[in-house]
Amino acid sequence: QKSQIVFRYCTAEGQVIPAANPNGSVGNIAGVCSEQGNVFGLMPHPERCTEEILGNTAGLRLFLSILDWWGIRQQEGVVAHG
Repeated sequence: QKSQIVFRYCTAEGQVIPAANPNGSVGNIAGVCSEQGNVFGLMPHPERCTEEILGNTAGLRLFLSILDWWGIRQQEGVVAHG
């Protein structure tokens, strides 16, 4: 209701169905944020999938997008350095 659900488990085709939910969370919810949008919680662990030696690099894309976002905001003067 307050747009706090950020991610839901889904199929590769984008279908939010019980079979796509690995942990049985209500409504296939995988990620939520605070009402202000400044705190984010994520159930999947993308940090476990960032290095080939760990068997998968699918989570690396998430972290690279965060770094890109942060760099753009720093250039705009929206976020502080360090």
